[in-house]
Amino acid sequence: MSDRPTLNRPVPPNRPVPLGRRSVASLALVSLVGVAAFGWPLLAATDSALVGHSADAPWLFALLLPLLLAVVVAQISEGRTAGGGAPGLDAKSVALLGVLAAAGAALRPLGAGTAGLEPMFFLMVLSGRVLGPGFGFVLGSLSMFASALLTGGVGPWLPFQMLAMGWVCLGAGLLPGAATLRGRRELALLAGYGALAAVLYGTIMNLQGWPYIGGLAGSISFVPGDPLPANLVRFAAYCLTTSLGWDLPRAALTVVLCLTLGTPVLRALRRATHRAAFDAPVDFHPPGG
Repeated sequence: MSDRPTLNRPVPPNRPVPLGRRSVASLALVSLVGVAAFGWPLLAATDSALVGHSADAPWLFALLLPLLLAVVVAQISEGRTAGGGAPGLDAKSVALLGVLAAAGAALRPLGAGTAGLEPMFFLMVLSGRVLGPGFGFVLGSLSMFASALLTGGVGPWLPFQMLAMGWVCLGAGLLPGAATLRGRRELALLAGYGALAAVLYGTIMNLQGWPYIGGLAGSISFVPGDPLPANLVRFAAYCLTTSLGWDLPRAALTVVLCLTLGTPVLRALRRATHRAAFDAPVDFHPPGG
């Protein structure tokens, strides 16, 4: 009989970056700050100091970047309360996060600038579905950051892109039936969510830049201090006339990729998380007699 200890590894729930209470609180905080950063022009009064500095407001909101990175660190470093308090991030989590973030960053330039076709959304939605909301938010934010470094797209818009993509992946991780729904119904759910998320991502990013674009027609331009319903009507007209031609192709491509490649990609992601056994406590016991 061998004297080597045996390794006891129960089957994990496949959530390498769980959402603990501190993580939920930090994510809620940065989301509230993000909502305020996206939507403050709609609520600012005409004589507000913010309106007077609308030209440099994007640079001020670029300070969101350190805050987003702080949330990422808080989520992946929070210790697990279950299973003996194992660390929230181990080498396997780092490796998987790095591989998927690199893959997402590499996919984005393939379609960026071509009618809004961005295959990155497909991978982000499926990864968030399999790996959970905590990992999804981290992955979406880091993938967008890495792609900006890869393409030279670093600017005041980057924190907003990171936050919006984090929301996309987090939403995928919160979809129902993660443990039971499989097959065509799951693909249909992910394709529908991917289409909706692709359009909403473009809409949210429009809200970030719309107040600072000059030379627009009066029917679609932002008017500081105007009532919220009036500005929302102009914003809807702005989205319809400027970005919908980009958002719809992005949504269509996401649907096609989810329905055609979703099954093998989901299977590969689930196999990787099962074999990695992220949440499994490692216990050594002497061999039996």
